[in-house]
Amino acid sequence: MNVLVFKTNLSSPPLIEWMAPLFNLHPCISEWSVDTEDLDNVLRIVSSKPLEKDVIQLMQSKGFVCEVLPD
Repeated sequence: MNVLVFKTNLSSPPLIEWMAPLFNLHPCISEWSVDTEDLDNVLRIVSSKPLEKDVIQLMQSKGFVCEVLPD
């Protein structure tokens, strides 16, 4: 299991809902959440394999900011 943590600009429920199908349908993602109370709008993903590059590309292709947060 991999826990991935990203800084994003997913700052509101409508934006999160818009991205939800992409995360929900991804075969390697078992859980995900966005903390909009955090200044970094932290996206946390639990996956069966490392997906950092995939998640960043997916988010950027939809016009969002996404950066890996260091441990």
